[in-house]
Amino acid sequence: MLEEYEFILSLKLLEFEIRQITSYTSAFPKCYTMLKNKLDDLSDFIYKEENIQNWPLWQSNIEVQELSRNVREASIRALRVLEKYQAGHGEKDEIQQSKYMDLLSDSVRSEVACLQIVQQSKVLFIGSGAFPVSALIIAQVTGAEVVGQDLDQEAVELAEQAAAMSDRVNRVSFTHQPLKELAFVQEATHIIVASHVANKQEVLEDLRQLASSRVKILIRYGNGLKSLFNYTWPEGNHLPGWTQSRASTVSQLYDTVILEKAMQMKEV
Repeated sequence: MLEEYEFILSLKLLEFEIRQITSYTSAFPKCYTMLKNKLDDLSDFIYKEENIQNWPLWQSNIEVQELSRNVREASIRALRVLEKYQAGHGEKDEIQQSKYMDLLSDSVRSEVACLQIVQQSKVLFIGSGAFPVSALIIAQVTGAEVVGQDLDQEAVELAEQAAAMSDRVNRVSFTHQPLKELAFVQEATHIIVASHVANKQEVLEDLRQLASSRVKILIRYGNGLKSLFNYTWPEGNHLPGWTQSRASTVSQLYDTVILEKAMQMKEV
């Protein structure tokens, strides 16, 4: 019982500190380093073996559930704020040295191999953010055409600045157009949905109507302890018109699942 209360207290402290440091950044830029470090602390908390083992015992606790949602909202907002600062100031070295960025880079390369993305591929990344590490790495590693989509216009403008400093800028573009207005959706051979996209079901409904019958869609998500930094995906989620398979990717940040249109699978 004592360990459970310690866990609850840890969640409360994480939420408070992340929110507080995020608010400090607007007044004092040096606090961005503090924020990066605190998000790394959250990553360590998620990967701590003791927490992983005890999570099944505590996940049904209503207070734990509420605190977990609060930590997720605080951490996702903090990451967006941090990305915008980093993209806007061009100070890449600091954030690239964070555990989060190191782990993300490894995860993206694993996804590229799993999805078999090549130079001829056309990749749509939904929820690309202001500091579009995933989109840039995909373009750099494969030479594929990549379009990053984000509904936040400021994030898109900052992503374009970040891409302008990349040697693959001619193969990467960004847009804040809704999926229903984006012609590239129909051309895409591969689509990746970021774990920080909350409305995944709505996104998939749009893709069901718009995307090619042969598209491969990789959904990033986080259940269990990983839900502290990612939106969840229902286990055994039945989606009419889609087939699901476990993605053979390696990521400590989030989990992944690959979706393909059922029509495509019948044709194989």
